[in-house]
Amino acid sequence: MRVFRASIESAFIAVILSVMIGFVASGSARAQANLDIDTPAIRSLTASMQQRHAQLLPYYTSGAVGVSRDGLVALHNANAVPLAQRAQVNAIIAAENQDRLALYREIARANGHPEWEADIRAKFGERWVAKAQSGWWVQDARGAWRRK
Repeated sequence: MRVFRASIESAFIAVILSVMIGFVASGSARAQANLDIDTPAIRSLTASMQQRHAQLLPYYTSGAVGVSRDGLVALHNANAVPLAQRAQVNAIIAAENQDRLALYREIARANGHPEWEADIRAKFGERWVAKAQSGWWVQDARGAWRRK
């Protein structure tokens, strides 16, 4: 179990790093943003998200939770979650989205450009969808759900 958890954590860190590197390499107007910027707030947020990823993984796999195009996670299929667990799943999703929004805001703020938050969020949204595992539900650019 410990090896499995370590591989989940390693995969999660790899996704975050690839999103950050991809953003810098994208050539966009915001390419000057340092997405590898390290602040105590960013470390805290990524650690929280990394821990929560293990809780979300079974829901991604079952199709209950999907990766939305806007850099957040969403309840894709409530019927895939037993009624007794729905409140818990909704709480996990809310906590994850709160941390993701705070991460985008903190990266923009740490770069001295809070106005970049929307661009950073959009780029993370693209990359989260691109890096989602096969079989997970993701939103395309138009907002339609599809199984990857």
